[in-house]
Amino acid sequence: MRFKILACLLVLPVLVFSQKLPPNYYLPNGKYDRNIPTPQQFFGFEIGDWHLSHDQIIAYYKALDAASPRITLNEYGRSHEGRPLVYLTITSEANHANLQSIQNEHLALCDPDKSAKSDVSKMPIVVYQGFSIHGNEQSGANAATLVAYYLAASQEDETLKLLNEAVILLDPCFNPDGMQRFSSWVNANRSKHLNGDPNDREYDEPWPKGRYNHYLFDLNRDWLPGQQPESVGRIANFQAWKPNILTDHHEMGSNSTFFFMPGVPSRVNPLTPKLNQELTAKIGTYHAAALDKIGSLYYSEEGFDDFYFGKGSTYPDAQGCIGILFEQASSRGHLQNTTNGPLSFPFTIQNQVQVAFSTQKAAVAMRTELLDYQRNFYKNNLEEARKDSRKAFVVGERYDHARLMKFVEMVQRQGIAVFETKEKIKAGGTDFELGSSYLIPLEQPQYKLILGMFQRDTTFTDSIFYDISAWTMPLAFNLEYASLNSSQFSKKLLGDEVKAAKKSWEEYQLPGGNPVYYAFEWDGYYAPSVLNKLFEEEIHQIKLATKPFTAETDKGLHEFRPGTIVLSAYHNNPTLNVFELGAIAAGVKVYGLKSGQTSVGPDLGSSSFELLRKPKVALLMGDGVSPTDAGEIWHLLDTRYGMGITKLDLSDATPSILERYNVVIMANGSYGALNAEALRTWVNGGGTLIAVEGAVKWLESKQLGSITLKKEPETASTTTARRPYIGASEDRAANELPGSIFEAELDLTHPLCFGFSRNKLPVFKGSGLFCEAVKSPYASPVVLTKQPLMAGYVPRKMKALAPNSPSVVVTGVGQGRIICMLDNPCFRSFWYGTDKLMANAVFFGNIIASQTVERK
Repeated sequence: MRFKILACLLVLPVLVFSQKLPPNYYLPNGKYDRNIPTPQQFFGFEIGDWHLSHDQIIAYYKALDAASPRITLNEYGRSHEGRPLVYLTITSEANHANLQSIQNEHLALCDPDKSAKSDVSKMPIVVYQGFSIHGNEQSGANAATLVAYYLAASQEDETLKLLNEAVILLDPCFNPDGMQRFSSWVNANRSKHLNGDPNDREYDEPWPKGRYNHYLFDLNRDWLPGQQPESVGRIANFQAWKPNILTDHHEMGSNSTFFFMPGVPSRVNPLTPKLNQELTAKIGTYHAAALDKIGSLYYSEEGFDDFYFGKGSTYPDAQGCIGILFEQASSRGHLQNTTNGPLSFPFTIQNQVQVAFSTQKAAVAMRTELLDYQRNFYKNNLEEARKDSRKAFVVGERYDHARLMKFVEMVQRQGIAVFETKEKIKAGGTDFELGSSYLIPLEQPQYKLILGMFQRDTTFTDSIFYDISAWTMPLAFNLEYASLNSSQFSKKLLGDEVKAAKKSWEEYQLPGGNPVYYAFEWDGYYAPSVLNKLFEEEIHQIKLATKPFTAETDKGLHEFRPGTIVLSAYHNNPTLNVFELGAIAAGVKVYGLKSGQTSVGPDLGSSSFELLRKPKVALLMGDGVSPTDAGEIWHLLDTRYGMGITKLDLSDATPSILERYNVVIMANGSYGALNAEALRTWVNGGGTLIAVEGAVKWLESKQLGSITLKKEPETASTTTARRPYIGASEDRAANELPGSIFEAELDLTHPLCFGFSRNKLPVFKGSGLFCEAVKSPYASPVVLTKQPLMAGYVPRKMKALAPNSPSVVVTGVGQGRIICMLDNPCFRSFWYGTDKLMANAVFFGNIIASQTVERK
């Protein structure tokens, strides 16, 4: 490739960071099809002069689709804000005419029963290039536009060879909503005469910033769980094509340079084949050559890792694909001064363009090698599965079918077969019943990814993690599960394959026979949505059973557990619509009770049935609050429970505003701007305050409530003992809790634990906060067990802090309640197993008896 400023780049790379760039800075000189509109012709400015908005990118891709037979525009979904999620299929005109056959042949390569017949010498390679999954990292999305133009218009022999030998799936923006938010900000604050001062408003993006999607999720942590619509769509794309290479274009701190995979060698997931990393390194030589040619600084094998399968660059590694992360130093605007000199937006785009091209070059040069690797990967998967002493996993949940089916959906989304059971299975000390259990055989092509979902490691070759260290999916969903060996499993156990998530409640009927009361149990995942619906319909006298009772119902005698919701049919006469749309759609069985007198336990008029109040919820947001943690709670209450909550900025949390709400939620974060005395007065007057992780630490600092956090012991990074200078940063990182799974014990009689059927619960612990034991014997309904670690890494200093440490503490101030959650119950929206803790705090927090809470 030839650039007019090549000589300057080689001699003065730092100065070129900022200089005005000519139009041909990004793309090589050569022959181009004049019928293809250039970005400059279409937008009226050069790429890099402004940040493209998502709608501009879509409009240009439609123009390319119309102008070039090499390009097909595919819409694969919509974001939360309704923006189209698209990718371009880019290949030769001849390949386009035969695209379905090419796709089928490629998928056959991943099926060991068919792959032996595949002739890789004649097959195109498939490359999935994705950009800007973090919306404020836009050099990728802007670079994608140039790459798309080049592949549509270039007439060079090298380009024609690429198009004949590759199918490129080019996704310009994984996160349209975040991108639109960020581009609007930086363009609105761009000066005609660019100012690189980092203090300029252009670089001071307001909370929550454009990194996240609409509900403030980090979409690059959602490739495996698939909880957001953007993720569901791109996972479907991946599974539909099974690419050989997937690239994920990011940005990092402005004072950095450029990173490409491989990452830290000791931090690779043990399920990833060694050859995967060798091929990643070989592809890396192409990136190095491309960046050397233009004088750009770069590095690899440090800082980033390949461990968590929920990241875009690691997810492919468990599926015969080479995942590659690119990290470009970010200008976070149009021009920003850095320690390496002024960093311009065009310079960042140029680097992304070059590694996009070097990926394509490597793909063609290594085509048969990568296709062979993919075929052998899946062949080896089956061979390893046959040698594995475990033959299948059985997963079950007797009390909450909705939660079980959400797990099944998540597994199926990844191309994994799930089967019904033909008979009851006893394994691991658990009875897995018919109709509430499913089998996942290991002998299938996605063997490695199945193991990745059930991975439960507690020992590691390294003590530093870029992201979390554990994500065992059945634990996240709080499901019972066990592995089956050859003596326990045979194919005779397999029932029908589950083709779609089945709703066991489809046969539910509304209560008949003119009941006096209606009742529904709290076990179901969506029970809170039904309760909320009743409040919205202004149903009166909704009560909560705090003790078990047995009553005659339209379905016969039934034993109800604590947490059952009861309401009068006589006084309310709730319409069928309330229960049809609320209960049946949510999978919650409604019972009709014939009398207020019970067979066993308290009668319905007893004080053991607490009157519930409609929660009026304010979720605090703003500077200092973790956007992802606040977003998880917002997403849960809004999209799953149907609650219209108020997102209240910290600066607006004044006494006159707070009095409008009876529940305030503080997500993880720091709350320096929050008026502590206003909050204290509000709680004292009867409000329910829910604080999670870092918010608990803030409460302790303000002596709001009665909670004491444990102090961490000295470590290698805090002690005054002499240590090597070179290890300082790693010493600090090794003493951080990266995100692990702990076992907690529940008091099932406590209102915060209603709806749970077992007294042991896997909780996700992402902070190093541990609480001292409380004085009140009733104030800690959730406590870590004596040996709590279930999966993940725990620093040595924390191993003594965790055992028997409270995970949830209820304290009191005046008439109010403060519910302190040391662990995140809504983690990334796939921790379905603990969401009920948040629901109980919201709906039942105020009825917790005053004499049971912790007080000073």
